[in-house]
Amino acid sequence: MKQFLLLFVFAFSFSTIQSQENLPTDYLSKEFHQERREAFRNLMPANSVAVVFSYPERVFSKDINYNYHQNPDMYYLTGYKEPDAVLLLFKENQTTGNDTYNEILFVRERNAAQETWTGRRLGVEGAKSKLGFKTAYNGKDFNAFAIDFKKFSQIIYDKIPTDVRNNKSGFDLAGLIETFKSKASITTENETVYQLFDKITSSLREIKTAEELELMRKTVKLSCVAHNEVMKAVGPDMSENEADGIHRYIHKHYGAEDEGYPLIVGAGANGCILHYGDNNATKMDNQLLLMDVGSEYHGYSADVTRTIPANGKFSPEQKAIYELVYEAQEEVFKICKEGTPFQDLNKKAREVITAGLIKLGIITDPKDVRIYYPHSCSHFLGLDVHDKGNYMSTLKENMIFTVEPGIYIPANSKCDKKWWNIGVRIEDDILITKGSYENLSAESPRKWQEIEALAKQKSTFNEMKFPKI
Repeated sequence: MKQFLLLFVFAFSFSTIQSQENLPTDYLSKEFHQERREAFRNLMPANSVAVVFSYPERVFSKDINYNYHQNPDMYYLTGYKEPDAVLLLFKENQTTGNDTYNEILFVRERNAAQETWTGRRLGVEGAKSKLGFKTAYNGKDFNAFAIDFKKFSQIIYDKIPTDVRNNKSGFDLAGLIETFKSKASITTENETVYQLFDKITSSLREIKTAEELELMRKTVKLSCVAHNEVMKAVGPDMSENEADGIHRYIHKHYGAEDEGYPLIVGAGANGCILHYGDNNATKMDNQLLLMDVGSEYHGYSADVTRTIPANGKFSPEQKAIYELVYEAQEEVFKICKEGTPFQDLNKKAREVITAGLIKLGIITDPKDVRIYYPHSCSHFLGLDVHDKGNYMSTLKENMIFTVEPGIYIPANSKCDKKWWNIGVRIEDDILITKGSYENLSAESPRKWQEIEALAKQKSTFNEMKFPKI
């Protein structure tokens, strides 16, 4: 029996290696992650160590977890996608016995039985061969690993997760965190340390590399295809949930693993809720449909918003608000170039919207613009939909950010009721180039005339027939 079990484990391990076929070929390379670690190391102060933890797993229902999503900083620096891991980066080379190293990755141990249930694990050998780490260990080895954190002038780390499940093994994420705190004698939070970690990662992640730009172009482009397909398929009798589903299907069709954030698909009054997420109205009627939807492709998020008439034609009031938001966006585009202060993007959008709302008679006091335009115009975009970056800096080449002015007029607003329940946001993903900019989401129409023209076309989804239930 023992020989049989050993044979089974060997056969399973062999089969897991052999069965990983037909995988995408455009993941970030291990060289990318190695270069990012080196760039991080170059920004570290002398005699310092950086500590990066994986994100915790989250419960979906009882003993079922949500699909795991890695800490973007861990993924950026390692390419590792599994939980229960910690990365150590050293400014200078370290020596333990005969080993010299400047980085260590502690990973989840391989386990044939567990992998049968929850999927393949890289393990130590995978961390070395697939991710390019010369020094890697199982998480259970962290506790006994000979490292004296007290010898370093500075320990750099992000805010440590506190809502972490503990399986009492001592080497799950909870165990790794407790081991680190004990070894480093950490008892209280240190905002200065957090700020240094955030400063380093923000300065790196706000400027995209060539490899990142390829993935960003892909995730934005396929998101545009999804928006365009909904424009063709939509009708007054369509539900928000159906529009939601079209987006998800097209994302999956093109290989996106997920969405970059919960889909916002709101008709009429629901479009006036900035982060509406129910998406459960059974009909859209003759209202505007606001869709803020972006895919996540190999970790990188798009963020595209289009607002369209569910019946294919803007009413005069809908068109007036839409054109004002479009004008604000166009004016912001004009200053999307190197050297422009990031804060000027929102100032320009607010200036245009304020003047327009006064002209339409919706407000009389410029201060009231915040009632109908309550958010900012732009945020960085990348591994997080609200990506890291210095919002007090100026625009630089290879930055990617959104331009997303909007106007939202819920029912019972202090204006003529003809404007009530009109919500419009237009959002595009902008890349700063040498001396100019590129609209990565230009493939999805923004002009009202182009939207109405596209709405006249038929979608393949219009032909789909399902049995009644």
